[in-house]
Amino acid sequence: MAAAHPDGLVDLSMGAPVDPVPPLARAALADASDAPGYPLTAGSPALRAAIAAWCARECGAADGFGVLPTIGLKELVAWLPTLLGIGPGDLVVIPEIGYPTYEVGVRLAGATAVRADALTAVGPSTRVRLVWVNSPANPTGRVLPPAHLRKIVDWARERGVVVASDECYLPLGWDEQPVSVLDPRVCGDSFDNVLAAHSLSKRSNLAGYRAGFVAGDPALVDELLAVRKHAGLIVPAPVQAAMTAVLGDEGHVDEQRQRYAARRQVLRAAMLGAGFTIDHSEAGLYLWASRDERCWDTVEWFARRGVLVVPGEFYGPRGAGHVRVALTASDERVSAAASRLAL
Repeated sequence: MAAAHPDGLVDLSMGAPVDPVPPLARAALADASDAPGYPLTAGSPALRAAIAAWCARECGAADGFGVLPTIGLKELVAWLPTLLGIGPGDLVVIPEIGYPTYEVGVRLAGATAVRADALTAVGPSTRVRLVWVNSPANPTGRVLPPAHLRKIVDWARERGVVVASDECYLPLGWDEQPVSVLDPRVCGDSFDNVLAAHSLSKRSNLAGYRAGFVAGDPALVDELLAVRKHAGLIVPAPVQAAMTAVLGDEGHVDEQRQRYAARRQVLRAAMLGAGFTIDHSEAGLYLWASRDERCWDTVEWFARRGVLVVPGEFYGPRGAGHVRVALTASDERVSAAASRLAL
């Protein structure tokens, strides 16, 4: 239905960047393209230093954490339970409304996923091994304050549980400033049991490069490294060079943030004008919107206007009354969507 619109489809369903790759990333990739040997699974010394410096600067992390590049963030989300030795009989807590790959990763490991809102129903004998948190959240854009994150970390440490924080939208705060789990207000003076997962897809438009990293508890990072070496989970050397370049530059990040801020302003105004309620959405790349009806009815409402959005039910039962609207379309397509919503 949406694709049949006479002015063409406006796809606001994907969180995939549409803007150019920064020139410094492309140059670094090209300069490192003569790479006949195997790259380091742990990352080149230059990349490890760049990740550490970025975490200190942008996450407020003190010294003493480990770092490890990953083949994008989705790879880590899907395989982290397996890489940590989690399996049948183990429990992994995932967000009540969250990215589907959290649950997929648990199933791949043969473990059991439970959504955070149902955790109180879990018996005391259940073996919780891992807790996923996501702030800013996909799809809701919700930002968890430091005190809330600290409670999760304290709870986990008391039980010997790992906290993995998906922070790929951390650089994209709008109404609130997101906080990393590596911040001393959250993890205190230790990185024990804490991992922060990051992606360069959103901040640097490197989704096509598959560039991510994990940082935190050095013992856990070493454990991940040991397994990844044998599994062949290695970031290619040219991509490592591109990662090193963009992690040392915030200018292109500021430019991209301004693009998203402008698109957010246009879409948000249009949706409010069309009678939508927008919940959370204080950070990240999405508007979490409702018309006080089933999400599938809202999807159809958009489709009749040639606009594609995602039903909130994809992210968990509690999303059934919302849709996710992405900011990742060109300025022209975002303007087209806003015009259609006004009719």
